Amino acid sequence: MLKRIVQASFLIIGGTLGIFTIPLLLNLVGADKFPWLNNSYMAAIIGALIFYLLTFWAVEYVVDFVKWLEDSLVKVPITDVLFGSLGLTFGLIVAFLVGFALNAIEVPVINTVAPILLTLLFGYLGFQVGFKKRDELMNLFGSKKKKTTEEELDKPFKHSLKILDTSVIIDGRVADICQTGFLEGTIVIPRFVLQELQHIADSSDVLKRNRGRRGLDILNRIQKEIAVNVEINEKDYEEIQEVDSKLVKLAKDTGGILVTNDFNLNKVCEFQNVSVLNINDLANAVKPVVLPGEELNVQVIKDGKEHHQGVAYLDDGTMIVVEEGREYIGKRIDVLVTSVLQTSAGRMIFAKPKLLEKAL
Repeated sequence: MLKRIVQASFLIIGGTLGIFTIPLLLNLVGADKFPWLNNSYMAAIIGALIFYLLTFWAVEYVVDFVKWLEDSLVKVPITDVLFGSLGLTFGLIVAFLVGFALNAIEVPVINTVAPILLTLLFGYLGFQVGFKKRDELMNLFGSKKKKTTEEELDKPFKHSLKILDTSVIIDGRVADICQTGFLEGTIVIPRFVLQELQHIADSSDVLKRNRGRRGLDILNRIQKEIAVNVEINEKDYEEIQEVDSKLVKLAKDTGGILVTNDFNLNKVCEFQNVSVLNINDLANAVKPVVLPGEELNVQVIKDGKEHHQGVAYLDDGTMIVVEEGREYIGKRIDVLVTSVLQTSAGRMIFAKPKLLEKAL
């Protein structure tokens, strides 16, 4: 279809140019003695025929260029296209007004050349300003809006975007959370995160390669097996190198919530006032509550960092530090919980042997 459109365009251009140029060429070569050649219809047919013959050589190049241009435009975020087009339109309007004023000057060069140069200059400047200042323009328009009931209703929609980072995709628990329905809204997968996963999956290191392939399998599961909306965000920030910084920037621009299990990224988001959901926080929240004074039966597995400490684990993987528990390594004992420390990095329980408590 595209090839036919290009050929038709060549015919129209050739016919139009033939009407204006072929009579002039005939006069130059002295062929004006043949009046039938000076006919406009005949000139259009000759011009169209010449350009039709050119299509056999040029049509493939034109089609490839159009497809390349189409692919490039599709990858550009809609906000970039919108603000770039607005800037271009504004620049062309300014160029037209200035060129209209210059028509009053009766100088041939200014009347003909200057409008063309002004159109190119102001069009280019308008597009660049609109494209590069898009974030500032969005913030400007957003700050001038008054808060209305519609905007308040729109807030949940904005926060329904859940942006997944690389670590939480490789972790895999996010797929189970989506399947249970606790993570509502649209799941956003940035293109640069997909590229990082692919790079990890192509690594020469076996462990990294397996982690990358696991992440890709998790994404396929979320997209095909789970009833949630999945969106691939094409926006990239070429001026930013770190993937984590790109994620924070994307969350700011879209108003979405960043989903991660990276402790450091969680802290950066909190510092920059970006909404974040930490999978580890959710996992800690659904673990059984253990209060100081409760009794647990655990098996001491190894010694701890401090002197005479022993380390045990609950079934959910929670670490229990047993004071004076080193001598019980390899044994199951009853312990009393003394304190519980819970952070985004995990939960840690401190306890002491019940036998020691009875002795005291």
